[in-house]
Amino acid sequence: MSIDMHMPILIVDDYKTMLRIIRNLLKQLGFDNVEEATDGSAALAKLRDKGFSLVISDWNMEPMTGIQLLREVRADAKLKDLPFIMITAESKSENVIAAKEAGVSNYIVKPFNAATLKQKLTTILGNF
Repeated sequence: MSIDMHMPILIVDDYKTMLRIIRNLLKQLGFDNVEEATDGSAALAKLRDKGFSLVISDWNMEPMTGIQLLREVRADAKLKDLPFIMITAESKSENVIAAKEAGVSNYIVKPFNAATLKQKLTTILGNF
């Protein structure tokens, strides 16, 4: 199965710099259809409004955190199977466990590079 390099991807982070970094890493990997949201509630509105193939979200955001966004996505019948990658500076095992229990597809600890992102994407999407 080939991966659609133009699939719509939503990246969610409250830091513009991090959004730019993630967008650039995705671009390096060949993905060019990327939209942004600066918090979980804005992301949820976009997800319900438009079809996305993947969400990459930061954990620590206000007013709605990444884990809250993940739980909302998994509770929504239309969105529940959407691949979801959580990004965080926290490598605490309880956070990883909480994300897994909430149904995260994969988990990335900051800082990370294109190779790490590609490896995490490959486990969800397949080789590209």
